[in-house]
Amino acid sequence: MNPMTIGQVAKQAGLSVETIRFYERKQLIEKPERKESGYRQFAESDIKRLLFIQQAKTLGFSLMEIKELLSIKEDPDTGSREVKNLAQSKLNDIEEKIEMLQRMKLTLKTLVDSCPGEGSKRNCPILEALDAR
Repeated sequence: MNPMTIGQVAKQAGLSVETIRFYERKQLIEKPERKESGYRQFAESDIKRLLFIQQAKTLGFSLMEIKELLSIKEDPDTGSREVKNLAQSKLNDIEEKIEMLQRMKLTLKTLVDSCPGEGSKRNCPILEALDAR
């Protein structure tokens, strides 16, 4: 397997070079060693790790949580209970956010439905509701 440049890795992972550098700074991926030419040498395992990070992000995990997931993944003494607990916690967070968004939606829909949308804004139920809070 041939080592790859950061540009090649970025292309294969579907990320920008800056995103990869950001992940390096956040210690989500290790900074690879440099060749004599000064170019860093990435491996296929780096692409897999970057794809793991991206997939975890799409599920709503924060970078800190992803770092924890990676740590769990790499620790041979850690069982799946830790992974499940972290995922369950994320699921609970998402369910709470959905409930909050549903309450926001209902409130906003009620306000929108109560506004005639014409005439003076002086008696606008939306503005009145925002002022009342």
